[in-house]
Amino acid sequence: MPVLTAPVWHAPGRGSPPPRLTHLDDAGSAHMVDVTDKPVSVRRAAASAEVSCSPHAVAALRDGAVPKGDVLAVARVAGIAAAKKVPELLPLAHVIGVHGCRVELSVEDWGVRITGEVSTADRTGVEMEALMAVTMAGLAVVDMLKGIDRSVALRAARVTFKSGGRSGTWSRPEA
Repeated sequence: MPVLTAPVWHAPGRGSPPPRLTHLDDAGSAHMVDVTDKPVSVRRAAASAEVSCSPHAVAALRDGAVPKGDVLAVARVAGIAAAKKVPELLPLAHVIGVHGCRVELSVEDWGVRITGEVSTADRTGVEMEALMAVTMAGLAVVDMLKGIDRSVALRAARVTFKSGGRSGTWSRPEA
């Protein structure tokens, strides 16, 4: 049986060696990174997503006339619950304490803007938890609107901020 090697990544025009893919061992097999020796630190991450929908659906949201009920309340709770389920859904994610989670939704003329922030005091970051919060909140919006708008779409999920840990603070540059 052939021995697998980890994929090689090269940054164009750079003389430094390629980064090591931390979730692959020397044989190229996926594994969970051991964070036992990493220090506990306060970590935060924020993410955002959008759900586009028709003017009819926007009007129903604003009027509280969606047949399935309070879309924003259901989506907020779905997002918070999802942030705590990351290790069950992403096989290499660590089980960490989600010590804070906030999901906010606002109805815009084009659809629903979703932002979320997750915090912990643990050994690894919460970027995936923040992304999971906003994407699941978005999926809940899609689920509750699909009966009145077949064109409803979840889009543009992205991490917008992270802080804590070895790599420090990062913010997504504004477009």
